[in-house]
Amino acid sequence: MFKPLTAAVGLCLLACLTVSSAASAQEQNWTNYVRIGAYGLDGNHAEAIVSDAEKNHVFGIEVDNDIPGRYESFLDPAAKLNAIRAVVEASHKYKNKAFVYIAGTECITANADKSPHSIEKDHPDWLQRNLAGEPASFKAGSAFWIRAGDEDVWISPYARDWRKIYMERVRQIAATGIDGIYVDIPYWMTHFDGWENSWASFDDATVAAFHQQTGLDAKKDLKLGDFQDPNFRKWLDFRIDTLTNFMREIRDNARSVNPSIMVIPEIYPGIEEESTRVGADVYEMYPVVDAIAHEYEFGSGDHMASSRSQLDWFLYQAGMLTFRAFAQGKATWILNYSWDGDKIISPAEAMKNLAMSQVMVGANFWDAKGHEMSHSNDPAAREQIFAWIAKHEKVFYAPRAPMHPVGLYFSPKSRDYNAQEFLPSYRGQFLMLLQAHREVQVVTPRTLANFAGELLILPNVSILSSEDKKSLANYTAQGGKLIVAGSDATSLPSSVQITRIPSDPGMLYFAQLQKDFPAATASMPEAFLDSIRLKNEMEIDAPATVASNFARVDGAPHAFLANFTGLVPGKVANPAAVSNIHVRIPANAGQTLAYLPFLGEQQFLQGIRKGDLIEFTLPPIERGAAIWIVAK
Repeated sequence: MFKPLTAAVGLCLLACLTVSSAASAQEQNWTNYVRIGAYGLDGNHAEAIVSDAEKNHVFGIEVDNDIPGRYESFLDPAAKLNAIRAVVEASHKYKNKAFVYIAGTECITANADKSPHSIEKDHPDWLQRNLAGEPASFKAGSAFWIRAGDEDVWISPYARDWRKIYMERVRQIAATGIDGIYVDIPYWMTHFDGWENSWASFDDATVAAFHQQTGLDAKKDLKLGDFQDPNFRKWLDFRIDTLTNFMREIRDNARSVNPSIMVIPEIYPGIEEESTRVGADVYEMYPVVDAIAHEYEFGSGDHMASSRSQLDWFLYQAGMLTFRAFAQGKATWILNYSWDGDKIISPAEAMKNLAMSQVMVGANFWDAKGHEMSHSNDPAAREQIFAWIAKHEKVFYAPRAPMHPVGLYFSPKSRDYNAQEFLPSYRGQFLMLLQAHREVQVVTPRTLANFAGELLILPNVSILSSEDKKSLANYTAQGGKLIVAGSDATSLPSSVQITRIPSDPGMLYFAQLQKDFPAATASMPEAFLDSIRLKNEMEIDAPATVASNFARVDGAPHAFLANFTGLVPGKVANPAAVSNIHVRIPANAGQTLAYLPFLGEQQFLQGIRKGDLIEFTLPPIERGAAIWIVAK
């Protein structure tokens, strides 16, 4: 039996809500407003690149000019540095921004099969290795970007001489005046075939660094893959800390010569367990970089927008909203792919679905062709999308603050050590709230102490630090309501402020969604949802195939609606329009609602008074829409 929770809380919680959210927001900069297009940079065509970007409403030009990731330019970067200077001059002439691609821990030697020199031949001690001592060195066929005859190696961040030269190259790149450095996949090698369970790297330098920090021998003292082994957990933490510190050092070096430069890593794992495996955890990295570009596969379904299921789309929303919470005001770029030769769905329709899903959560859209970073599947569609985003960018990218949210706690260490228990619960709770059109605020260890909402859910959280426990005790002492679903790591005594639910409704709901999405959405756990109902400044009645997220933007309550009704993977990419969505707001808040449909024009709606509320009926929503209260 669920215990209903009242909306009454300590006055200090309500008073602090707006203040704490504003205080945590980062100052915005150009990275918050990019509309990204990517270009290869070789030779003398910088002017043509920037001119094309201007014509296509691209703001934020990625240029592929990889100095440290190619052995030849790692040794002699002069020609590529000159090309970067040229694109800097051209982009700044148009008042655009440019950022340059570099590899993280990967380096390719071209035609290594015919050359006496390569990374592996010259510096075998730099390479990452698996437990058997085999080097992370690969040939054509291991990945689509490795050409015949080339050598692709992955280098240990603890290779001292390599790291010294790498950071020198970073400083040289920054000194060109480029606006940003884009660092592609700074990973431990665990994502090529045969390396997935290696938990690399066991090269001498890395093993020595781990021993220095912990006193443990990584080759002998760990039970690899045993998440309950304390020593293996130390290895996981060490690997994540290593790559986080690597990115911090890149940023420190870049800013030592160019204080305004932005450093943006590209990371493909998101909130899922792959983060722990490759060691690049976006939660840990956001504080040490300026933005993150997520090549987000969301741990389920297909990477392509043209072939995603409705469940995939909702998981995508939950993942991106989690990133936005991790970012705390910094930009979230999404490098994902819309279409790659689908014979039934047109590329333009898939692109529009992808762009809509991203802008509605406040993430920046990066259009790319197929599985590559550059070009476009449909340039005309991209031009239309980018022009519309540019016109309405403040609606989607101005800072968003919570109003009266249900807090949902993301526990990085529960994900690291107990992913199979934590993630289904977290995702199930999140999807349930999105589909029930409730305001959700993701709370993390960094933001827990300042969370001022009325209710906080812990979804099968098995790991809490002493600081977390102290913050939770303070939260409940000040009147906050706490729901502990599944595992209970709080150590808090029983209290009227705490509801414990051993059955974990989030995990149960997620299992139902995976089995039968339509049936699950038709029978959401109403008793649980009723028990966590909070009064909000905007209430929405809409189908469960529409995702809703809420925020205060520029002082006005907003809702951002993403419609996935009727989408069928590989068959239907035009969502079925949803009619008769009703919105209710307090009568004293105003009588006008602004309505901005995706790729459409803003209009104003007048409501009907019903008691203390004003009710609006929205026009039919096709892909998505933003709505907000217009003050009296």
